[in-house]
Amino acid sequence: MLSSSASAVPKLPPKHPLKQIPGDYGVPFFGAIKDRYDFFYNQGRDEFFKARIQKYNSTVFRTNMPPGPFIASNPKVVTVLDAISFPILFDNSKIEKRDIFDGTYMPSTDFTGGYRICSFLDPTEAKHTSLKNFFLSLLSANHKNVIPLFHTHFTDLFAKAEAQLLKDGKSDFNSLNDQTSFDFIFELFFGQNPSNTSLGSKGSTLVSLWILPQLSPQLTLGLPKVFNVLEDFLLHTFPFPALFVKPAYNKVYKAFYESAAKALDEAESKFGITREEACHNLVFLVCFNAYGGMKLLFPSLLKWVALAGEELHRKLRDEIRAVVKETGGKITLAALDKMTLTKSVVYEALRIDPSVPFQYGKAKEDLIIESHDAAFEIKKGEILFGYQPIATRDGKIFENPEEFVADRFVGEGTTTTFKTLTPASS
Repeated sequence: MLSSSASAVPKLPPKHPLKQIPGDYGVPFFGAIKDRYDFFYNQGRDEFFKARIQKYNSTVFRTNMPPGPFIASNPKVVTVLDAISFPILFDNSKIEKRDIFDGTYMPSTDFTGGYRICSFLDPTEAKHTSLKNFFLSLLSANHKNVIPLFHTHFTDLFAKAEAQLLKDGKSDFNSLNDQTSFDFIFELFFGQNPSNTSLGSKGSTLVSLWILPQLSPQLTLGLPKVFNVLEDFLLHTFPFPALFVKPAYNKVYKAFYESAAKALDEAESKFGITREEACHNLVFLVCFNAYGGMKLLFPSLLKWVALAGEELHRKLRDEIRAVVKETGGKITLAALDKMTLTKSVVYEALRIDPSVPFQYGKAKEDLIIESHDAAFEIKKGEILFGYQPIATRDGKIFENPEEFVADRFVGEGTTTTFKTLTPASS
């Protein structure tokens, strides 16, 4: 028999020359604060990264990521900001995801009933597998309801938006989208509208109140510069205690616990997860992951479609109506798959404005990563960080990367939208 070392797949040498990672972390403690001020106030998020790419002539470099001292024990990261290096963040064989879901800091488990939620578990942890299988089982059981419920809830959203436009000449789409998204996801998982539970119409408001302090170290309020020091002190210096939002979270948790009885029974009997832990995880999955994503995605998608102009609107209308007519007036998954322009518009909106811009991971071992023109050595334990809006606007992959091109993903790989390029293996 071959030994494990003899049968192991040999590591391929890098295709590009090995270079030292440029950049530094500055003076201890103060360097992290300087980078935080650049990120939030002096340069802004996108310019923070673009300026450093230009300075170092590299999409891989060292820097500090907010929030920095006090909240984060280690703000030092190695950034990967191109389409070649960025995918390393999704390689679970090389990258650890333990307690790094929110980046260089982790909110207190007091926000989630004292449990480390699935999003903070590494896939190698046994509980991660149990919880993930539980979630997939719930989604599988309810997948046939996705399109009908989505149609019902979002038809109602646009009816309300039209009514507001007729009455006031304007419509608050974001508020309507928040409530509709929450109602849709809640009913999808638990079979009833949250308005029929103790949450009433306040579900999305309570959830947003609970999410905000967990994400505040990553946020800026966009206040005038005179308030920068005060805002930085309040949002980025000390973690918010969960105590302030505990009443809101308890109301949400109670409604979930009462509405998800069948799901919690299954979690306990089939997956060996206690009802309490399963329920706290469901709150996070539905409210933070799903609702949080939809809260950002739909306004962004609507913005890009609106800005694209009437010609795109006509093309989308014609394609959607033609496909729906072919399927007897019903929207199905098969029908959606035939809407090539519609799918391309969604992909392009996600490319140019990703709903989840930040990705983090910690190197499980010493490894080599590659960009378009260089290779870099990463030491075990170093934190890798990717800012997706830069990586998905990689000019060496996409032509006109800063432009919203609606048909970019129609006939993927065509020379009109993509540059021919073979990614280097890591």
